[in-house]
Amino acid sequence: MVGNLLLRGMLAGLIAGILVFAFAHTFGEPLVDQAIAFEEAAAQAAGEVGEPEIVTRATQAGIGLFTGVMAYSIAVGGLFALVFAFVQGRFSNLSARGTSAVIAVAAFVAVVLVPNIKYPANPPAVGNPDTIGARTELFFLMIVVSIAALVAAIAVARRLAPRFGSWNGAIIAGLCYIVFIGIVQYLLPPINEVPENYSAMVLWNFRTTSIGMHVILWAAIGLVFGALANRKLAAGAGRHVRAPAFR
Repeated sequence: MVGNLLLRGMLAGLIAGILVFAFAHTFGEPLVDQAIAFEEAAAQAAGEVGEPEIVTRATQAGIGLFTGVMAYSIAVGGLFALVFAFVQGRFSNLSARGTSAVIAVAAFVAVVLVPNIKYPANPPAVGNPDTIGARTELFFLMIVVSIAALVAAIAVARRLAPRFGSWNGAIIAGLCYIVFIGIVQYLLPPINEVPENYSAMVLWNFRTTSIGMHVILWAAIGLVFGALANRKLAAGAGRHVRAPAFR
């Protein structure tokens, strides 16, 4: 069963990847070109010699982007299926589609939304190359803390459910999650390396487009996998019910 769900998760990731690539290629790559143009202009004004282009922009925006997006989306789809296989039937009585939708929303919040509130995505020419290691570590630390806090919030909600009810327990746990994340984000060091003359519009559009890519990814995986898993589980239940007729 897990193997079948894994294949369906990867298929959902494949479909999601195609949608994400189309969105990123249409709306994201023009913003990258504008950011690179700014970077080149700034380097020229400073009298710096431009670095040779190892990979052309056409390749980066085409096959390079497609390969990266598809590999990431398929991997996420597979992990999504494994989480679904562990969660389904253990923590709630939701249908396969309902469980898939809840996992997708929770993953988007914990993995994408919360870390990007503190450390949003930046286009080229934004960020000091000397601090890229520290910035990467802080970003992934925020992801790990967010996921751990979400798991803890789910555990708290389950413990509170018998006393306060499932709905009230979930609300209390959600508030605890928000407060904890707020404290963590306040304590973590801020990063602001945006040049003073950088286009605010390009920066805003780049960050919103980056979030939009993740919205498409998680929405597509949640919906497509939910439909595929629902059909698989329904078919399995049907065979289980009909089995005594052949005895």
